[in-house]
Amino acid sequence: MNATQIKEAVLATLAASGAFLANALGGWDALLKLLVALMAADYITGLVVAAVFKRSNKSESGTLDSNASFKGLARKCAVLVLVYIAVLLDTATGTHYVRSAVALFFIGNEGLSLLENVGLMGVKYPAFLKNMLQALRDKGEGGGNDG
Repeated sequence: MNATQIKEAVLATLAASGAFLANALGGWDALLKLLVALMAADYITGLVVAAVFKRSNKSESGTLDSNASFKGLARKCAVLVLVYIAVLLDTATGTHYVRSAVALFFIGNEGLSLLENVGLMGVKYPAFLKNMLQALRDKGEGGGNDG
């Protein structure tokens, strides 16, 4: 097997894994795209806050800590597991709102955490953004029955 064949096999495996995961999480729709984007942005900004600004509230020293970083990844995986459980609940009950409510809740959480991180970096952001994210979290927490 040459390098090109290995590369193509790896890419095909990654594509198949990604498609399987997206399908298991209810499809690669706007909610899942937003959730994954916010999770990635929150994680990356958390690393920057710790490594560059040394202002992280996840470690005693405020600096980068591999244990805190691993815990952050574990939490994000747990969020995706809860989205998967919500998909199964929708399927089992014949509904179509549980996944959306769970995704909205975590979109709000991840977005608020991202704003906290950029705030620790000294970046200003519009207040309405925080209000929108809080409203999404509240809507998800309420089960999405009000919209």
